Amino acid sequence: MSVEIYLSLGTNMGDRLFFLQEALRLLGESKNIQIAKASSIYETEPVGYTDQPAFLNMVIHGQTSLSPEHLLETTQLVEQTLGRKREIRWGPRTIDIDILLYNNREIKMDHLTIPHPRMNERAFVMIPLAEIAPDLIVPGEVAKVAETVALFKGKGVQKWRNKF
Repeated sequence: MSVEIYLSLGTNMGDRLFFLQEALRLLGESKNIQIAKASSIYETEPVGYTDQPAFLNMVIHGQTSLSPEHLLETTQLVEQTLGRKREIRWGPRTIDIDILLYNNREIKMDHLTIPHPRMNERAFVMIPLAEIAPDLIVPGEVAKVAETVALFKGKGVQKWRNKF
């Protein structure tokens, strides 16, 4: 059975565009993930740990036959393949892939929470998400994504490049 997914991708080390492209390529090579839409790429100020370069962020929408746990394993494998090291919380990274949504389900496990925690507070997630799914309502919320984005007023996020 195939389910609808939304993933957030971010990078702020080295050739940022290369890391986004490679992450998309590796995800797309999976027989169990089909990418249907990709947002534009946005350049964003760091959040949390701010003494680091700006990020490039985007959101993709697709389908998967993977369970939430196996989807997490797949995204983490892509991160590892592209040299992701987890040294500083919210610190610099070659690539970060977060599972935002998994078929309108709410999932709480020790190692995985969906919808992604705090996604509604993060302009770098919600602005690209609103570009590809403005009428989407995140499980547990009442407002459409586009309505939530209106509260951010683009804070710290600017379009860097249209789709690939």
